[in-house]
Amino acid sequence: MSESNDTLTTYLEENPRMIGVLFAICLLLTQTGSVAAAAGGTIR
Repeated sequence: MSESNDTLTTYLEENPRMIGVLFAICLLLTQTGSVAAAAGGTIR
């Protein structure tokens, strides 16, 4: 398990822009989940 963590850490150290990309993807998925939950609650 620690090998995969080391690999990811190394990759992100070599490609710092990917940290921002991953953060943006997480934010997008969070917002999408909230919108889907709200839309699912209003359908009758």
